[in-house]
Amino acid sequence: MPDPMIEINGLVKKYGDRVAVNGVSFRVQEGEIFGLLGPNGAGKTTTISILATLLPSDGGQATISGYDLVRETNQIKLLIGFVPQELALYPTLSAWDNLAFFGRIYGLRGTALKERIAAVLDLVGLWDRAGDAVRTFSGGMKRRLNIAAGLIYQPRILFLDEPTVGVDPQSRNFIFEHVERLKAEGMTIIYTTHYMEEAERLCDRVAIMDEGRILALDTTKDLVGLLGGGVIYVGLAADAIEALLPSIRALPHVRAISAQDARLKIETSEARPALLELIELCSARDVPILSLEVLEPNLESVFLHLTGKRLRD
Repeated sequence: MPDPMIEINGLVKKYGDRVAVNGVSFRVQEGEIFGLLGPNGAGKTTTISILATLLPSDGGQATISGYDLVRETNQIKLLIGFVPQELALYPTLSAWDNLAFFGRIYGLRGTALKERIAAVLDLVGLWDRAGDAVRTFSGGMKRRLNIAAGLIYQPRILFLDEPTVGVDPQSRNFIFEHVERLKAEGMTIIYTTHYMEEAERLCDRVAIMDEGRILALDTTKDLVGLLGGGVIYVGLAADAIEALLPSIRALPHVRAISAQDARLKIETSEARPALLELIELCSARDVPILSLEVLEPNLESVFLHLTGKRLRD
C-alpha cells in the first residue's frame, strides 16, 4: 500500500479539564473521501482544525503528504484547503471580490487569479452571480461560495466541515455532486458530518467519533455489517426477562442478547424474522411487551449500537 496522504497517531487536544480529542489515530490515502461521523461536540471540527494548521495539538503526531504537522507547517499550508462550518465570507463584497481576496492571500495575482476565480465560480454554479453581493445570496449559495473559497488555490487536500448544515435539499445535492467530482479528479477529502446519509453516499471510509474518540473505523458497508441483520430493543417486566431469557436466546435468528436496564438488546441475523419469533414467544407465554424498537442496519443504528445514543441527540 502506498504511503498515506494523511497519517495521525494519538492526537490529543485539551481545553482546560475537557479533552476534546482523545488519542485519535487514522490514515487517509490519496484520492480518498474520509468521513468523520458523529454528533456535535464529538471532536470532529477540532480534529480537522488541527490538521488544517489552525489549532495546535496537545499530544500525538501527524503528517500530511509526508510533512510533519508541527515542524513543516508552511509546506502543509500550500497543500490544503479548509472550508469551515461557519461561513468565512464578507457579506458586502461580491462573490468575485470575496474570491479575489482569498486568492491574494495565497499569492495569486493577475491572469492566474482571474482564471481561478472563474473556474471555481463555474465549479460551484455561481458564475452568473459573480458580481452580486454575498448578502443577497441564499444559505445554499453562501455554502457553495464558501467551498469555492477553499478551492481557490487548487489544494491537493480539502477539509470540509459540515458543509451542508442549514441548506436546502437542492443545494445539498449540488454540493454532493461537486464533492464527488473533486474526488474523481483525484482530490483527497476529509468530510465531517452528523448526517449518516451523507457519509453513506460520499465516503470511502468512515470513522465514527464520540466524546473525542474514534469508536469504529471502516468502509460504510463493513460498519453496517457490525449490526448483522439488525438489533431489537424490547422492554419487558423484570420477572419476565429472567424467565424468557433462555428461550429468546434459542430463537433461530438471534445472535446475541444482553439486558440493559428494563430492556433486552437482541442482536439478530435478520431483524424481521427475529421480531416475529419474539412476538410469537411473548404471546405464547402471555408476556406483555412494554416497549419495542427495531434498528435496521445503517450508520445511525451502528452509532446507537456503539454509544447507546443517537447521532442527533
